[in-house]
Amino acid sequence: MVSGGSRLAAGAAASAGAISTDGAAAAGAAQVSAVTAGAEAQAPAENFPVALRMLPARYRRHLMAVYNFARTVDDIGDEALPGEVRPGGADQAAVRAYDERQTELRLHLLGELEADLDRLRAGAEPRHEVIALVAPTLADCAVPDRLLRDLIEANRRDQVVTRYPAFTDLAGYCTLSANPVGQIVLHVFGCWTPRRARLSDHVCTALQLAEHWQDVAEDLRNGRIYLPGEELARFGCTEADLAEPTANPRVRALMSFQVVRASALLSAGSPLVATLHGAARVAVAGYVAGGRAALAAIEAADYDVLAATPRPGKRRLIAEAARSWTRGR
Repeated sequence: MVSGGSRLAAGAAASAGAISTDGAAAAGAAQVSAVTAGAEAQAPAENFPVALRMLPARYRRHLMAVYNFARTVDDIGDEALPGEVRPGGADQAAVRAYDERQTELRLHLLGELEADLDRLRAGAEPRHEVIALVAPTLADCAVPDRLLRDLIEANRRDQVVTRYPAFTDLAGYCTLSANPVGQIVLHVFGCWTPRRARLSDHVCTALQLAEHWQDVAEDLRNGRIYLPGEELARFGCTEADLAEPTANPRVRALMSFQVVRASALLSAGSPLVATLHGAARVAVAGYVAGGRAALAAIEAADYDVLAATPRPGKRRLIAEAARSWTRGR
């Protein structure tokens, strides 16, 4: 609902050595720290941390820790990790071997983060700075650590699940990859209730869908298709269509359908804004606005998500945020 780097990168090797004498553990700690550094370096360019500048420091600190955790987990699950270069050419066996090694490494690093949450729950010091930074948020805001574990599990699934037969399968993935972030935000603001959590889940699922629909081409390059298989077939689309430089009429019709559904989910959850006050209302109105602006950008591109990634302008984001805050939805 999620988007110091040099400082973290510089200290990665030293902190890893202090943590453990085991070479594999030290290497894993250094790699997690390097990914965290990249997450922090990327933060200024993303809407989530930009919006945080408007909030009081006590909230901003916790939400930035959550952002860094979520961004680190996503980067571990998505990015090519250091150590090797993906083979080019027609040697498919070498490519498969590389991909298998990358998957194994990603799963190992995700496991390291979850093991650190186990250490934290047991009262021990975490090994990884990203967990140490989010620890005060878990304690001060009574955030259940299962929500962080769900984000880790979503990225585990990304390593082995690359296609979604039906929308229900994709929605189930969103309960792990997106909905926990919204519920963490509610805990940070001290306003979590079952009803607000349900509304937040609608908003977060819609935001996750909007991101997937913006990134169809990029996801395909990473070997993943989030568009449900049943719906690809219903609109007469093939995976080859998604690999084209521009979207054909069938793909545009499919994306129009997806935008309408995501918009409906966002509208179903947007009354959450009216239940909130102060900084919480500002923050959640910003998230709702970001979703609306992203979906509007896809529509403005005539649903061609292949030629370029549709991104909303800042003016549209600000206008949507003001409208959401004022209307309470």
